[in-house]
Amino acid sequence: MSEKYYLYARKSTDVEDKQVLSIEAQLVELREYAKRESLHIAAEFVEKKSAKTTGRPIFGKLLAEIEKNGGNILAWHPDRLARNSVDGGQIIYLLDSGQLGTLKFPSFWFENTSQGKFMLSIAFGQSKYYVDNLSENTKRGLRQKVRRGERPGLAPVGYINDVRTKTVVVDKRRSPIVIEAFALYAKGDQRLEDIASFLASKGILTKSGKQFPKDKIKRMLTNPFYYGHFRYFGEIHEGNHTAIMSKKLFDQVQVTLAKRGRPQKGATAPQIFCGLLRCATCNLAITAEKKVKHQKNGNTHEYVYYRCTRKHKTILCTQPAVTEPDLAIQLTDILHSCAMPKSWAEQLERMLAADEKKAEQSSGVFVANAQTRLVSLQGKLQRLLDGYLDQDIEQTVYHTKQAELMSEKKSLEEQVSKLTLASAAWVEPMRQWLKQASDLNTIAESGEHSGIKSAFLEMDGLNLFLKTKKAQPTAAPTAFPPKNIWLLLRKAKEKAALSGDNSDFSPFLVRERGLEPPRPKALAPKANVYTNFTTRAYMFVWFKD
Repeated sequence: MSEKYYLYARKSTDVEDKQVLSIEAQLVELREYAKRESLHIAAEFVEKKSAKTTGRPIFGKLLAEIEKNGGNILAWHPDRLARNSVDGGQIIYLLDSGQLGTLKFPSFWFENTSQGKFMLSIAFGQSKYYVDNLSENTKRGLRQKVRRGERPGLAPVGYINDVRTKTVVVDKRRSPIVIEAFALYAKGDQRLEDIASFLASKGILTKSGKQFPKDKIKRMLTNPFYYGHFRYFGEIHEGNHTAIMSKKLFDQVQVTLAKRGRPQKGATAPQIFCGLLRCATCNLAITAEKKVKHQKNGNTHEYVYYRCTRKHKTILCTQPAVTEPDLAIQLTDILHSCAMPKSWAEQLERMLAADEKKAEQSSGVFVANAQTRLVSLQGKLQRLLDGYLDQDIEQTVYHTKQAELMSEKKSLEEQVSKLTLASAAWVEPMRQWLKQASDLNTIAESGEHSGIKSAFLEMDGLNLFLKTKKAQPTAAPTAFPPKNIWLLLRKAKEKAALSGDNSDFSPFLVRERGLEPPRPKALAPKANVYTNFTTRAYMFVWFKD
């Protein structure tokens, strides 16, 4: 394998990479490292693109060059190479096939062995977890901001983002012009181009100094932000910012837009709960349709119904449709039934902390004993070698005994390595699940449809079916885990309610020995094992049948 190295430096424009060295700093550090280690850099690949998704062109060229001519890679850290499972898998595959010789990092140790590749895969997994967790936290923060009545993103024309208070304030110069533009269009004799020209004449232009296009003007005229509400992911929320116009003027503009517009036939807006449920009869997706009812007195009412798509070729589905308000109530009830009571969550958190401490202590004792044993084995190997060199031991005896000691030493080293990495690997997923289960009540009480849908999508292994106008949760039909943790939690709450148990902690919830997972050989026949396949960690929650 050639000793040439390909230098790869990457800087993402995304938020999660702000603490990472700049491209220039990476290049300086890597060149100095290559000089110290006498590494020959055949080419440099520099890229400014996020690695959380596939499709980086420069990275693709790097892998193509290695597949064609072989070589090695020099980078600042594994997260510069991959933050997604596909790119990380390509790197490890090239190492397995021998086309990629080795990887060098100034800030991360790596050698091309089975254990080295195992540690590299963990580093890639941690990089992906960081990006995923950051995305989840960002979305959670945005949802909380929306609940407070604050619209995420840039303020529309007529408002200013106050960076000092991180709020939206009225633009005293532009807001009267915006109101005048609304009033002008409400008359009904102006086009969108005319409104754009009017704004341009008042000095309101795009960042590039051009007149606003028609679609931007239409978005402005349909933006409820101006009368005190705001739209977020298709839903209207009440804002805490100052309104600059009356709702009456805004409605007049909407009437004018409807008269002058040309709506596309058959175009329907996607409904919030689509993609969440399936039909209990034919297992097809549940879709939504809007019905408009005109009364004789001139009133018009719009209803949204959810029903089966009824496109199965062999099954004639007769499941009835359900209205959106009824479905929202049912989904809210299901969330309440799956929510962890606060007293239970607090008790489980205390048990979790105790088990975590116990696991750390037990693993520490084992590691210390193993280290002592390793020192002893190393001494035996040295004495065995000395006896062989002094010709006190025959060659066949030496080889046999050396193989035994080396085998025992390797087994101990692997046990220490695995225990150090995974002694408490189940704790953090368990803690995250407790928080997720505790937050369900808050999400359900908020009544926010997008939040309800997101909560169900994050509940692993829980399928929702629509049967006789009722949303029903069902565990995924898989062999492992044998039972779904959310349904088990519902069952524990039901048993506690039937038994009249009003204590802080239900005896139906968890075994008295604690939450820490036992060794596989000690698994009881009625243990219900919950597996988080995303993090490849096991969480054991025990419910009494």
